[in-house]
Amino acid sequence: MTKLLVISGASRGIGKATAATFHKQGWDVVNLSRHVCDLRYVKNIQVDFSDPRGISSKQTDLLTAIQGAAQITLVHNAAMYVTDNVRDLDSVSLRKVLEINIVAPTILNNLLIPIMPTNSAIIYIGSTLAEKAVTNVASYCTSKHALAGLMKATCQDLASSGIHTCCICPGFTDTEMLHEHLQHDAAILEAVKQRSAARRFVQPEEIAQTIYFAATNPVINGAMIHANLGQIEN
Repeated sequence: MTKLLVISGASRGIGKATAATFHKQGWDVVNLSRHVCDLRYVKNIQVDFSDPRGISSKQTDLLTAIQGAAQITLVHNAAMYVTDNVRDLDSVSLRKVLEINIVAPTILNNLLIPIMPTNSAIIYIGSTLAEKAVTNVASYCTSKHALAGLMKATCQDLASSGIHTCCICPGFTDTEMLHEHLQHDAAILEAVKQRSAARRFVQPEEIAQTIYFAATNPVINGAMIHANLGQIEN
């Protein structure tokens, strides 16, 4: 019987590593993202999550791709990260961040939960900023706090359904997104590494293994899992 990973944002970084990890364990993989995942075994459905009609326009393709799956893991990984501040937070930009980081996962849940078999899982990819805040990432921080709440609501509302859930919160992970955010500045990148007790970045494959473990262990339900190598707080 087919085991299927449905993941958003698997074209690079944590998402791509997660697709590879699940495939190695015998799972089929469907990626939902604007950009194609270049792993040959991944079925790509191109979606723009910033478009409120994006997922709906691909509904038939998605439901066809998952037909007959005996077990489904849905991983909400796609996210938008921008630099902004509460003092001048633009409502249009905030709506776009929330559309991608919160509304899109909700729409996917609405589509898939009714047809997800027993022993399936919904995994939310949060952040250390899902439970705290730093300066100049107001919309991202707000959205990740909301994602944590959505996960906790998922746990309560799906009690007795056979579907379990959790929120994986990566620390500083060695991804293109992080390097772009830090403008590829070697000195800043090295300083950020020092904020981990291990004095290095988390690797995408380490987060992928954590996601797989959570997805395949129903005892992990409603949990916030911090995967950050022991982040040093100032």
